[in-house]
Amino acid sequence: MSYSATGPEAHETGEARRQNAVSILFLLLTILAFAIRFCVSPEMMNQVMEYTTKYGSFYEKLHLGTYAIFLLLPVMLLSRPIYLVGDDIRRFKDLLRYTILLAPMIVLMLAVGRSSAAGLLLDTYLIAGAAGLIVLSMPPQLRRIVGDAVLWMSLISAVMGIIEFATRTRLSPYVLNEETFRPTGLTDHPLTLGLMCAASIAFVLLTSWKPWLKIVAIGILFIGTATAGARFALLLASAEIVAAVLLVPWTKLSPRHERQAKLAVLLIVAVLGVALFAVLAAGGALTRFSRGIVDQNFFARTDIYKIFGMVSWRDIVFGADLDAILKIVNEKLNLPYIESAPVFLTFLFGAPLAIGLAILVFWLYLRMLRHVGMPAWIGTAVFFTAALSNNTLSSRTPVLAIFLVLIVAYAAPKRAEKLTPRASAPP
Repeated sequence: MSYSATGPEAHETGEARRQNAVSILFLLLTILAFAIRFCVSPEMMNQVMEYTTKYGSFYEKLHLGTYAIFLLLPVMLLSRPIYLVGDDIRRFKDLLRYTILLAPMIVLMLAVGRSSAAGLLLDTYLIAGAAGLIVLSMPPQLRRIVGDAVLWMSLISAVMGIIEFATRTRLSPYVLNEETFRPTGLTDHPLTLGLMCAASIAFVLLTSWKPWLKIVAIGILFIGTATAGARFALLLASAEIVAAVLLVPWTKLSPRHERQAKLAVLLIVAVLGVALFAVLAAGGALTRFSRGIVDQNFFARTDIYKIFGMVSWRDIVFGADLDAILKIVNEKLNLPYIESAPVFLTFLFGAPLAIGLAILVFWLYLRMLRHVGMPAWIGTAVFFTAALSNNTLSSRTPVLAIFLVLIVAYAAPKRAEKLTPRASAPP
């Protein structure tokens, strides 16, 4: 006996399969777009276009991954119904506010002829909001897959960095000449590699991976931080692991048993940490500590603030020609670069806009972190502390988008009375 396959049940099943296929397609496209933006370094981009050089048109100054994310966003939002629950509704509104508030700044920079400033806003800051909206438009189970994929990108970059350090051979293009060899992995600079590895450690705890895999991943990221020669990031990573052991709650244990277990784990971590540091020191990964923490590089990041006493108030309030500012830095401060995001952004945008941008970014991250697990707070604190110690946030870097994606991906939505569609289109 056979039955017709044209009834309502068959129709619902076919519709469900179609929706699942569309969701999987969007998942793959999202991971691909993120991989292009997060893993293709500026030097790789320079192989095909004038991305970071002084030549080329404005459209060449935006990363291919940036184009991919901006093109994917409207498709994700308008091609199918999107249902948000509880805190996700607030996150969606906050991300929209962030992108809307950035738009006038971009238009203003283009209007006054500061295309480089507009490019930075698009390629570093606006792309973070777009990436967050893309992840938030997906079902929670798919968001976690995206978060896992982004962490795997960091792990691959760390492994590449470790291989580069062991072989003293670069696996990706890098043009800067440094006194000592430092790997870059898939990033644009050794300090970026160290920052990514260090800040990603805490987010590993939010995954549903097996315990042994989490331990291996944390070990790889920690070693990747050390081999990158990022001293401050390595100190932050060490403190991050201790903070994670002490501050992350173990809900399956009673308070007394939790304290006992954390003490035992802390002792194990201390013993393994001493052994690991000994191995790293023997392998030459800690040679930069031989000069101490306070050295020429440290003073380069503090002396740069003397530049504010060498320029007019108009340069500070309204911004100035960066080439002229760099010339003053070179001649009067004897520094080769402006290794400070606050200083760079002040002269790029002017102090009022730079302060407004900083407030907007911190506001967004704080809003995204509400009701998110303690590891996300720890990882985000490490990220901003390390990023503000150099010029990471004043360069065209994907790290701002990377950690915003991780926060949104691992944020479990709170329960609400009903589902709320955020966007829909006719089938």
